[in-house]
Amino acid sequence: MTPDPNNTSPNVADILIEALPYIRRFYGMTIVIKYGGHAMVDAQLKQDFARDITLLKFIGLNPVVVHGGGPQINSVLDQMGIRPRFVRGMRLTDERTMDVVEMVLGGKVNKAIVHQINQQGGKAVGLSGKDGGLIQAKKLQIVQQPDSDKPPEIIDPGLVGEVTHINSDIIEKLTQQGFIPIIAPVGAGKAGETFNINADLVASRIATALKAGRLVLLTDVDGVLDADGHLISSINAAQIKQMIGDQRISGGMIPKIEFALGAIENGVEKVQIINGTQRHSILLELFTDSGIGTEVTA
Repeated sequence: MTPDPNNTSPNVADILIEALPYIRRFYGMTIVIKYGGHAMVDAQLKQDFARDITLLKFIGLNPVVVHGGGPQINSVLDQMGIRPRFVRGMRLTDERTMDVVEMVLGGKVNKAIVHQINQQGGKAVGLSGKDGGLIQAKKLQIVQQPDSDKPPEIIDPGLVGEVTHINSDIIEKLTQQGFIPIIAPVGAGKAGETFNINADLVASRIATALKAGRLVLLTDVDGVLDADGHLISSINAAQIKQMIGDQRISGGMIPKIEFALGAIENGVEKVQIINGTQRHSILLELFTDSGIGTEVTA
């Protein structure tokens, strides 16, 4: 069949040419990716993610993956007859729940991601935050302000932690040797406790410690939306603080935005919040002119 010279639809060559300047710009850059949501349970999206991460490594970037695993944890808890409880989006974690969290995140989920990437030709290595003292943590205290004039309430979330230090040496040594670190967000306390830590928070702190050029947060929504429900393609710190104050950013997007701001304020160049339910979302965000999500800048 003779090609139609009037056909203006993009072909493979056009796509590759559009990607070229971005590949050149990102060459050698460390990119931390928080992997979670529906992208971790849909079979096609899981395969796409593994291929995309492998491609990033082969073209000269240094991807570092921090993963969640909420649905997988809930499934095991349900089988054990344990009802999950949450406060402000954080899982209340007693010792029995912590055992499940560590088993699922550091075992089943982590090794499945490692295997999927290795099947695509990458060299992935699974890590718990306890390996090599990678994620050091302390107990998180949740302060909840009642709607009335009553004093703030201190909620004990159990073995939920916040990051006190990231030992980035192990990650840097692995990336220098061509490996792709896959990190479960479990940390260790000074007294030997094991803590369950929010994966977005861990990704933000690891990106800061590695002086990463990019932090990519995969979600189940398109990004930050305006008052009319339209995607905001780029937003800076001042605009974010105003939108939170006006309650135009609310719910589950608030902690993601706060962790994004924390990374930006501590040296990460840009943060991308993208919809991981779209196939090859990471590549579309990084290597196309328009992108697909919200870019957070200083």
